[in-house]
Amino acid sequence: MTIAEVSEKYDISQDTLRYYERIGLIPPVNRNKSGNRDYTDEDCKWVEFIKCMRNAGLSIEVLIEYVSLVEKGDETIEARKELLIEQRNHLIKKIEDMNKTLERLNYKIEVYERLLVEKEKELKNAK
Repeated sequence: MTIAEVSEKYDISQDTLRYYERIGLIPPVNRNKSGNRDYTDEDCKWVEFIKCMRNAGLSIEVLIEYVSLVEKGDETIEARKELLIEQRNHLIKKIEDMNKTLERLNYKIEVYERLLVEKEKELKNAK
Protein backbone atom coordinates (compact mmCIF):
# COMPACT_ATOMS: atom_id res chain seq x y z
CA MET A 1 0.00 0.00 0.00
CA THR A 2 1.14 3.52 -0.64
CA ILE A 3 1.46 6.06 2.14
CA ALA A 4 -1.62 7.83 0.75
CA GLU A 5 -3.66 4.63 0.94
CA VAL A 6 -2.51 3.89 4.50
CA SER A 7 -3.19 7.50 5.48
CA GLU A 8 -6.74 7.26 4.17
CA LYS A 9 -7.41 3.77 5.55
CA TYR A 10 -6.35 4.65 9.11
CA ASP A 11 -7.26 8.34 9.04
CA ILE A 12 -3.72 9.39 9.90
CA SER A 13 -1.90 12.12 8.03
CA GLN A 14 1.00 11.19 5.82
CA ASP A 15 3.22 13.48 7.89
CA THR A 16 2.26 11.57 11.04
CA LEU A 17 3.05 8.25 9.36
CA ARG A 18 6.48 9.56 8.33
CA TYR A 19 7.02 10.89 11.86
CA TYR A 20 6.06 7.56 13.45
CA GLU A 21 8.54 5.81 11.18
CA ARG A 22 11.29 8.37 11.82
CA ILE A 23 11.02 8.04 15.62
CA GLY A 24 10.74 4.25 15.50
CA LEU A 25 7.08 3.76 16.43
CA ILE A 26 6.64 1.71 13.31
CA PRO A 27 9.43 -0.30 11.72
CA PRO A 28 11.14 1.16 8.66
CA VAL A 29 8.81 0.75 5.68
CA ASN A 30 10.24 -0.87 2.57
CA ARG A 31 10.50 1.28 -0.54
CA ASN A 32 9.52 0.37 -4.08
CA LYS A 33 11.81 0.89 -7.10
CA SER A 34 10.77 4.52 -7.28
CA GLY A 35 11.75 5.08 -3.65
CA ASN A 36 8.17 5.42 -2.40
CA ARG A 37 7.02 3.72 0.77
CA ASP A 38 5.34 0.37 0.17
CA TYR A 39 3.42 -0.66 3.30
CA THR A 40 3.00 -4.38 3.94
CA ASP A 41 0.21 -5.99 5.96
CA GLU A 42 2.65 -6.19 8.89
CA ASP A 43 3.42 -2.46 8.61
CA CYS A 44 -0.32 -1.75 8.59
CA LYS A 45 -0.78 -3.83 11.74
CA TRP A 46 1.80 -1.63 13.45
CA VAL A 47 0.06 1.52 12.24
CA GLU A 48 -3.27 0.22 13.51
CA PHE A 49 -1.76 -0.77 16.88
CA ILE A 50 -0.02 2.58 17.37
CA LYS A 51 -3.18 4.50 16.41
CA CYS A 52 -5.24 2.43 18.86
CA MET A 53 -2.75 2.99 21.68
CA ARG A 54 -2.49 6.73 20.96
CA ASN A 55 -6.30 6.97 20.99
CA ALA A 56 -6.23 5.26 24.38
CA GLY A 57 -3.93 8.00 25.63
CA LEU A 58 -0.56 6.26 25.63
CA SER A 59 2.29 8.69 25.19
CA ILE A 60 4.80 8.58 22.37
CA GLU A 61 7.51 7.85 24.96
CA VAL A 62 5.69 4.80 26.33
CA LEU A 63 5.09 3.50 22.83
CA ILE A 64 8.73 3.99 21.86
CA GLU A 65 9.68 1.99 24.96
CA TYR A 66 7.22 -0.75 24.01
CA VAL A 67 8.48 -0.98 20.41
CA SER A 68 12.04 -1.06 21.69
CA LEU A 69 11.14 -4.01 23.91
CA VAL A 70 9.47 -5.82 21.00
CA GLU A 71 12.62 -5.39 18.93
CA LYS A 72 14.71 -6.99 21.69
CA GLY A 73 12.77 -10.23 21.33
CA ASP A 74 10.99 -12.76 23.48
CA GLU A 75 13.06 -12.13 26.59
CA THR A 76 11.11 -8.87 27.00
CA ILE A 77 7.64 -10.42 26.97
CA GLU A 78 7.15 -9.98 30.72
CA ALA A 79 8.35 -6.36 30.59
CA ARG A 80 5.99 -5.64 27.68
CA LYS A 81 3.10 -7.20 29.57
CA GLU A 82 3.87 -5.10 32.67
CA LEU A 83 4.07 -1.95 30.59
CA LEU A 84 0.67 -2.69 29.03
CA ILE A 85 -0.88 -3.52 32.41
CA GLU A 86 0.39 -0.21 33.79
CA GLN A 87 -1.08 1.64 30.82
CA ARG A 88 -4.37 -0.23 31.17
CA ASN A 89 -4.55 0.88 34.81
CA HIS A 90 -4.00 4.50 33.76
CA LEU A 91 -6.74 4.14 31.15
CA ILE A 92 -9.17 2.62 33.67
CA LYS A 93 -8.57 5.57 35.99
CA LYS A 94 -9.07 8.00 33.13
CA ILE A 95 -12.34 6.30 32.15
CA GLU A 96 -13.55 6.45 35.76
CA ASP A 97 -12.72 10.16 35.91
CA MET A 98 -14.50 10.78 32.60
CA ASN A 99 -17.56 8.86 33.79
CA LYS A 100 -17.71 11.06 36.91
CA THR A 101 -17.49 14.12 34.69
CA LEU A 102 -20.23 12.76 32.44
CA GLU A 103 -22.48 12.13 35.44
CA ARG A 104 -21.95 15.69 36.60
CA LEU A 105 -22.69 17.10 33.15
CA ASN A 106 -25.85 15.02 32.92
CA TYR A 107 -26.96 16.28 36.33
CA LYS A 108 -26.36 19.91 35.35
CA ILE A 109 -28.25 19.44 32.07
CA GLU A 110 -31.20 17.92 33.97
CA VAL A 111 -31.22 20.90 36.32
CA TYR A 112 -31.41 23.30 33.39
CA GLU A 113 -34.09 21.22 31.69
CA ARG A 114 -36.21 21.36 34.87
CA LEU A 115 -35.68 25.12 35.06
CA LEU A 116 -36.79 25.53 31.46
CA VAL A 117 -39.94 23.48 32.04
CA GLU A 118 -40.76 25.60 35.12
CA LYS A 119 -40.21 28.83 33.17
CA GLU A 120 -42.42 27.58 30.34
CA LYS A 121 -45.17 26.76 32.86
CA GLU A 122 -44.85 30.23 34.39
CA LEU A 123 -45.14 31.84 30.96
CA LYS A 124 -48.14 29.70 30.09
CA ASN A 125 -49.88 30.56 33.40
CA ALA A 126 -49.14 34.28 33.00
CA LYS A 127 -51.30 34.49 29.86
